[in-house]
Amino acid sequence: MSALFTDRHDAGRQLAARLQRLAGRPGLLVLGLPRGGVPVAWEVASALHAPLDIFVVRKLGVPGHEELAMGAVASGGVRVVNQDVVRQLGITRQVFDAITEEEQREVLRRDSGYRLGRPLPAIRGAAVILVDDGVATGSTVLAAVHALREFRPESITVATPVIARETMRTIAQVADAVEYVAIPEPFYGVGAHYEDFSQTSDDEVRRLLAEGGARDGPAPLSYAGRA
Repeated sequence: MSALFTDRHDAGRQLAARLQRLAGRPGLLVLGLPRGGVPVAWEVASALHAPLDIFVVRKLGVPGHEELAMGAVASGGVRVVNQDVVRQLGITRQVFDAITEEEQREVLRRDSGYRLGRPLPAIRGAAVILVDDGVATGSTVLAAVHALREFRPESITVATPVIARETMRTIAQVADAVEYVAIPEPFYGVGAHYEDFSQTSDDEVRRLLAEGGARDGPAPLSYAGRA
């Protein structure tokens, strides 16, 4: 099986070509999911002349079944609770709060490590493009979409170079749009479709964020926390 993409930057350029109709849209904001989504998002933001930032999200996994999310915490102090899962599995308040506190600390650690003092951009009213380097199960992206809704953006477009078909259908039910380059069948896994899928370093995330965050874009949003 031949790879679809040379690396994340190549994947980002191919993805950006699918998104050109959004160039110049007022309030456009590209958010990469660190770490691997950031090089892809950088290419998208560059092609669309849009500002780039990151959105850190952590699922609140059910103990013993961590892939099942009972909620999520994210940049900006957002917390989302899946009441159905909490109620059906009998998750106690003590257990939920303990996991939430742990994951909130991780969000803060990552945000501070990547942003280096830069505040979260205002998301309310923005046309958000949420970017990852590939989506298999979609659990992290779904958590990110639900968390972003708390900021009341104008719209959320999930964009990724490669995605599993059933996952795309699931995400399409919660996002305003899903954009992708390919839906391989069989899927195998995200890394199988890259020649180079080496880990993105923290230093690279910081460098790309500094370059993309400094880019002038059409978004008329000042930096602010959640409204």
